Amino acid sequence: MNVKSKMLAGILLSVAIVMPLVSACGSSSASDGAASASETKVSSPAIQNNGTLTVCAAFSTGNPPTYYTDSTNNPVGAEVEMAKWIASDLGLQVKFQDVAFASIIPALQAGKCDTIMSSLYIKPEREKVVDMIPYLMSGSKVAVKKDNPKKVTGMDDSLCGLKVSAAVGKTATLQAEKQAKQCKADGKPDLTVVQTDQTTAAVQQLVNGQVDAYVGETPVVLYYQSKQQGAFEPVGDEFGVIKVGAAVTKGNTELGDALKQSFEKMNKTGDYKKILDKWDMSSLAYDFK
Repeated sequence: MNVKSKMLAGILLSVAIVMPLVSACGSSSASDGAASASETKVSSPAIQNNGTLTVCAAFSTGNPPTYYTDSTNNPVGAEVEMAKWIASDLGLQVKFQDVAFASIIPALQAGKCDTIMSSLYIKPEREKVVDMIPYLMSGSKVAVKKDNPKKVTGMDDSLCGLKVSAAVGKTATLQAEKQAKQCKADGKPDLTVVQTDQTTAAVQQLVNGQVDAYVGETPVVLYYQSKQQGAFEPVGDEFGVIKVGAAVTKGNTELGDALKQSFEKMNKTGDYKKILDKWDMSSLAYDFK
């Protein structure tokens, strides 16, 4: 073999070795949210785009520890991890779509996502327009400054005459507005509900002393209490205990059934418990039995 032939043989051998390595680096496995077409469990028209599960969540509002964005603007939280697990189990990649909470169901109906996983409470009025698959429990709490200087006892008339903060569109916010009407009807001092677009901002108003109380979802209250110990505390009983569910468009039984089976599998493998334990949400576990 002459010199040129030897050089050509060497080049071909190098290409033969490198090509498999390049292919391996560019591939994805089901463990990180992608799989081959033969492994996928749902496809169009049950999902908008083959190979991808698009999940709507109100990241701009934020709802730690269930869903929010970290300092690098990456989605994190218990529901985010559950969505990633579900997508992987279904042989799909996952894509998160940030949508304002107040318009999140219309966004689903308009085809902007395949499902909603955004601490969405299962309510009769919602079940009329979307199908929902339960996977978590939640409720709401009232939080006040440490030592409760205003002597608030919960979501009751002890809030009359005070100012409370809350995030737009949340169930706790609606309950606070209802209590405000009750204060007025009873001839008591006005309850002022200050609404913000971000949960963090609403909590910070309490910490800064701009309001007398904050009303929000129980996991949110417990999360911020653990992060800012000594700043505030929950008071009174939890109210509005309710199931949280993943929403799909009405009649999308293929995706709905797939999500239900995947959640049940997550529970059986123990991964559901691991996720909740990681985010200190074990008390909010849904009973899949």
